Amino acid sequence: MSIWWSLHLRREAASVPLARRFLLGTMETAGVDPDISFDLSVALSEACANAVEHGGDRTVPGEPGDSVEFGGPGTGRPYADSGQYRVTAYLDGEKCRIEVSDSGPGFPSRRALRPAAHSQRVEADAESGRGLDLIQQLSDHVQFGNRPGRGAVVSFDKVLKWREGALLTV
Repeated sequence: MSIWWSLHLRREAASVPLARRFLLGTMETAGVDPDISFDLSVALSEACANAVEHGGDRTVPGEPGDSVEFGGPGTGRPYADSGQYRVTAYLDGEKCRIEVSDSGPGFPSRRALRPAAHSQRVEADAESGRGLDLIQQLSDHVQFGNRPGRGAVVSFDKVLKWREGALLTV
């Protein structure tokens, strides 16, 4: 058995703990080891915080000068991506893979499409980049990428350990 879910969230600070709690609840129900769940939830929180901060402009639909049309499945119109980001998680067998995507300017070219293992460590007093470094430390594999004209994607995964009697054991 496997579990897959995707959330479309507003780029608001309140969405970060919501995504984290959703992941923790899923993992607890499935029977994932609490230490693994915690590591992945912290990594997810960092990725979501980056999407909220850097994931697009802050245009609010309905404000003067706003021409964004909301849509989605079945409407024939795209989502208003600048105010949203997406979190997708897959728990399947021995691995959990999480992907956070936004519609911002993407990563600078030195970070884009480069496996995290090859990136430089962030200085302790650096203003930015610590969240990405933390994601690297808490995950087994990380990929930072840009979707041309559509924003950034952070994908990370971790090998799962299961509690005794877990629902989704391998």
